[in-house]
Amino acid sequence: MLPRFDGHEFKVVSDDMVAAFDRDGVLVLDQLVPADMCDKLRHHMLDMLASFDPSEHSSIFSTTEQSHAQDQYFLESGHTTRFFYEEEAFDADGQLTKPIETAVNKVGHAMHDTDAVFSEFARQPAFAALAAGLGLADPKLAQSMYIFKQPEIGGEVICHQDATFIRSEPNSCLGFWVALEDATEENGCLWGIPGGHIDTMPKSLFIREGLSTRMQVLDDSPYDEEKRVPLPAPKGTVLVFGGLFPHMSAANRSDKSRHAFTLHVVDGAAHYPADNWLQRPEGMPFQGF
Repeated sequence: MLPRFDGHEFKVVSDDMVAAFDRDGVLVLDQLVPADMCDKLRHHMLDMLASFDPSEHSSIFSTTEQSHAQDQYFLESGHTTRFFYEEEAFDADGQLTKPIETAVNKVGHAMHDTDAVFSEFARQPAFAALAAGLGLADPKLAQSMYIFKQPEIGGEVICHQDATFIRSEPNSCLGFWVALEDATEENGCLWGIPGGHIDTMPKSLFIREGLSTRMQVLDDSPYDEEKRVPLPAPKGTVLVFGGLFPHMSAANRSDKSRHAFTLHVVDGAAHYPADNWLQRPEGMPFQGF
């Protein structure tokens, strides 16, 4: 069983936390984020959805099909806010079958720099302390996402490594995954493979070429999913994992949603390749905490 740390009084990364992170590839801090902060972000997202026109775009996000990866709406989302639907939110004729608030898969990818509520949430002192304590010399916030994992139609997320999609040289990607609601095995909590981060390179690279992308496979051996363990997360719990940590989540077939906030941070001291899919326009560089 993975160690879990009490996040209520967190101030600095302890030696025990560093040892757990180095060994397992993930750090679990229970209820690090106060419940009222989680609720504030959820309510703010509902307001954002209320002002979104569903006819504006119907981009679907799927890790099994990756159809969004060639979509200009997706590829140009690194500096703004875009809305992506669940695959099963549409009928055979391409019409939405659910209200927008229960049809969206996720929202991304620059709310932490364009929205005051998201900026406050992403830049809380605990996250800055974790990034510094886990070795980032000059942490820069690259990507934020609000993930819904909708009841009954919340899509599967296949086993992957974040360094496939957010690359730096050397690898420095650090992910913060925050449970805005209780995440359980029933409603699609994350699973991970402890120790699966030991390789020095990700198994694949998501390469951007103009307005298209391709997946470059470096190692076609399968993930050792027999070693995967569930990572249930009560509301306010934060999972912190490196870019090479393999993780996944099952589809949500329950009647409970599983809202989460995800932040990806890279080290400004590392090189950020120009063929990363997520790019910012000139004049809008990644900012720190």
